[in-house]
Amino acid sequence: MYLPSKTLPYRLEMYRQIKRKRTLFSYLFVISLPVIVALAVKFGTSGNSSGPTRFGSGTADLIGLATKGAANFTTTMFYFATPFLLIAVISIFNGDTVASEASWSTLRYLLAAPVPRTRLLVQKLKVSLTLSLAGVVLLIVTSWVVGAITFGFAPMQTPLGVTLSNSIAIERIAIIGCYLALVLLSVAGLAFYLSVSTDVPLGAVGGAIGIIILSNILDAISGLGSIRNWLPTHYSFSWFDALSSSIDWSQMIRGVSYSIVLFSIFTSLAVIKFNKKDITS
Repeated sequence: MYLPSKTLPYRLEMYRQIKRKRTLFSYLFVISLPVIVALAVKFGTSGNSSGPTRFGSGTADLIGLATKGAANFTTTMFYFATPFLLIAVISIFNGDTVASEASWSTLRYLLAAPVPRTRLLVQKLKVSLTLSLAGVVLLIVTSWVVGAITFGFAPMQTPLGVTLSNSIAIERIAIIGCYLALVLLSVAGLAFYLSVSTDVPLGAVGGAIGIIILSNILDAISGLGSIRNWLPTHYSFSWFDALSSSIDWSQMIRGVSYSIVLFSIFTSLAVIKFNKKDITS
């Protein structure tokens, strides 16, 4: 007996997406950041002369303290990954998921299975969000392991002058990871909407990345004043508040709330658009 709820099971869609080369390359992209940075610092020049702060120079900022230990190295990788790397990975997973099926001309065959349109979107979104979360976790684990091997396990020293034991540092890193996973839901929602709106995967992925880069540029223009508060990337670095001795949750709660609202809007628009879309490929 045909049951719509049994079509396109999660494990099957996950298996299909994990097998794709883009998934492997995306995770290699994430792993490469801490590895390349650690190798560059280990075998390159270090210290801080009369120029700008260098990686691991010992100055009291995030980059200068990066080589103090695994915890400091991990938080610095967050700083490097937030503006582009994580955005690119999340855009790839969520922007490619539906558009790729259309470009391969397999989308109409999935719907003819028959998989209800809304269920198809929900299953694909669940898988793409799982892969996105795995990317954030992979960044944390890789950065910590690479940092521990290269720089040891010294307590975290934050730019705010606070020293945190490794146990507390791990808690703070987990909080930062959870925050980034939630605050980047807006990127996932945007990429997913664009994936439904086009049959060209590169257009959906590139469009999402381009819009987020534009948002970052606008957010840096102080002349825009309070308008910047409504940009999807305005709260991307609010996780800095987790590095103080006592966490101020206000900006992080605001950032997560705004991201969830944007995610809900984009995904709702994606469902509406897809249900009305004429599937020709």
